[in-house]
Amino acid sequence: MGSISGKIITGVALGVAFSLLLLAGFARALPAAPDASGYHIVKKIVTGGTEGWDYISMDADARLAYIGREDHVDVVNVDTGKVVGKVPGLEGTSGLLPLPEFGRGYAMNGDAGSVVIVDLKTLAKIGNVKAGKDPDSFTYDPVTKRVFVMNSSSANATVINGKDGTLAGTVALGGQPEAAVTDGKGKVYVNLTDKDEIAEVDAETMKVTHHWPLMQGTGPSGLAIDRKNRRLFSACDNQRMVVMDADSGKVLAALRTGAGTDGAGFDPDSMNAFASAGGAGTLTIIHEDSPDKFRVLEEIDTQSGARTMTVDPKTHNVLVVTARHGHGATHDKVLPDSFVVLVIGK
Repeated sequence: MGSISGKIITGVALGVAFSLLLLAGFARALPAAPDASGYHIVKKIVTGGTEGWDYISMDADARLAYIGREDHVDVVNVDTGKVVGKVPGLEGTSGLLPLPEFGRGYAMNGDAGSVVIVDLKTLAKIGNVKAGKDPDSFTYDPVTKRVFVMNSSSANATVINGKDGTLAGTVALGGQPEAAVTDGKGKVYVNLTDKDEIAEVDAETMKVTHHWPLMQGTGPSGLAIDRKNRRLFSACDNQRMVVMDADSGKVLAALRTGAGTDGAGFDPDSMNAFASAGGAGTLTIIHEDSPDKFRVLEEIDTQSGARTMTVDPKTHNVLVVTARHGHGATHDKVLPDSFVVLVIGK
């Protein structure tokens, strides 16, 4: 017969073992934690310059990114990480829309209220089109072969024939436009930031056919589209990405994003939507499980100020741009050699 203390120790040990077994069984009963998205910063491309920035767009086949830098557009080879050219002499440019099928690029010339046409091979200016007040964002409709330029301060869009750069007309939008996308079937969708709605435009007639409220989203900026399932992803100021049916205007979901959300993108290969937030310095990854079901996979850290973005359809990487600023009296100044393109992938 053992001692009383020995019995107590043995009993305690058995109790601990039993508790561990219970905990193990309970852990197995719990649902598995969601897997991380797998996205992370895979490369940083330092381009330099102390100018501000706005949109980044891509010619995926040529592996070139075009970045609006106030008085010029940087042209960056995303594979080599080198700045391979510049489009200089612009006035308050937000960016450039490359149209490789015509060998032309359409650069916003915001302060001058015009669009500059550029030869993509030489980067020489070959034309100029009068736009509205503060031409800002842009998109291309492959059905009508037209460029749609959103005039931020005149509540309309300038429409340009992509092949020859002639003016096709103007669309009265009924609100202040932000980002726009096309569905590949002749429809253009535009975020109206002061109305908290999306406008649907017929690219052929250049008329607005619907105004759809975003319901749970305010101050929409970035816009992306899942063309196959007809889903619009609107990045809104109130830290929401609102998902809308592009045919009915029905709001299907409103998912939380980071502070200062601005850009949006969609990758049809992974069925992931993205929202870049400059204030939080994050990228929110949202997965489309089905045409009617959406969930946040992860919110990863990028860098403060990384608000605009594009998706590389070749690599399925996400590209965001940002820079570091000074402090105090120099807080609005971009520090030399701090401007970067962050390449985010798996």
